[in-house]
Amino acid sequence: MRTDIAVIGAALAIAMSSAMAQGVQEKGAPERPHPTIENFHAQCIGCHGIPGYKTAFPEVYHVPRIAGQQPGYIIAALKAYKSGERSHPSMRGIAASLSEEQMQKLAEYYGAPAK
Repeated sequence: MRTDIAVIGAALAIAMSSAMAQGVQEKGAPERPHPTIENFHAQCIGCHGIPGYKTAFPEVYHVPRIAGQQPGYIIAALKAYKSGERSHPSMRGIAASLSEEQMQKLAEYYGAPAK
């Protein structure tokens, strides 16, 4: 039962972060332009930008910082999460929502040396 609640909670968190990152469209509001890289960056920074951050779903583990990581590694990791080759419910949900172009832009953003 606790596992079911955790899975539901994670699914809601992913849906909410995706909606927040993409900007929730109000009914009747004019259509917004396609989300920019800053919106996708917001999905990552919440976990990967906190020094020493640990998560409790699906188990407690240290969340790696991705700033300065090799762009090729970031792209390969995102593709592996999207395909299911790497297993993490939150990362799989986020990666599944990204196009290859968006993955490339994220990799370029995080792979750039810190300023």
